[in-house]
Amino acid sequence: MSSQDFILTLSCPDTTGIVHRVSGVLFELGCNILDAQQFGDSGSGRFFLRVHFSAPEGTGRPALGQRFDELAGTFAMEWKIYDASQKARLLIMVSRQGHCLNDLLFRARSGQLPVEIAAVVSNHPDYATLAGSYDVPFHHLPVTPATKAEQEAQVLRMVDELDVELVVLARYMQILSPEMCRALAGRAINIHHSFLPSFKGARPYYQAHERGVKLIGATAHYVTPDLDEGPIIEQGIERVDHTMTAADLTQVGSDIESQVLARAVRSHVEHRVMLNGHRTVVFR
Repeated sequence: MSSQDFILTLSCPDTTGIVHRVSGVLFELGCNILDAQQFGDSGSGRFFLRVHFSAPEGTGRPALGQRFDELAGTFAMEWKIYDASQKARLLIMVSRQGHCLNDLLFRARSGQLPVEIAAVVSNHPDYATLAGSYDVPFHHLPVTPATKAEQEAQVLRMVDELDVELVVLARYMQILSPEMCRALAGRAINIHHSFLPSFKGARPYYQAHERGVKLIGATAHYVTPDLDEGPIIEQGIERVDHTMTAADLTQVGSDIESQVLARAVRSHVEHRVMLNGHRTVVFR
């Protein structure tokens, strides 16, 4: 008998019997649990669950949704069911630093990342040829203080028209407006170096070199109106030393940023990230 894979994510106040009831519903529907991960946070009193399961042919999201709607009322659950075979559609935004863009394009093309890149948007024309080499549409949307609102409206229209699940700021060096951040809440990821709040502004790795730093890192987080303070999804670090030049530090930092962003995107599109207040639960 053919089957279809789904992923269930849920959170609710922590109490007894949640896993028993969820697995019971899946059993009654003839589903087979392939993987399950759970976490109970004693601090917030919330319970988090991710279940990857297969359902028999004919048992689709409507039938599953009806049963979990009934269960959700009992436990005050927030839940979602995703088709595990469906690739997430991404819109990537970039400025003039292309290492993260190049990495994501390659991972998507080579099958290392289960996504479809619907478009690349940039406030500069630099990477039109790179996007074109991967057959990805490139949109040059310049932005100035006077045109910022209209440019962001264009991006949001594109998100809707292209059925984009996730917007990735792959070293997009523009601050999104609070309105844009709210419109993309929970579906926009940013990457930056982990020196913040130190070494703000241009050439942070050169600033770090001047101060003799010994660790370089990167942070990927959800975008919020609080600049660079959204819930953290993924981080990485690398040791450096006195023999390295500022250019060496920049290269190391670029590599870490690319790796950390790719891991954060993968966690999101595989539905492994759940918000827990201002923090995240990231199932592996």
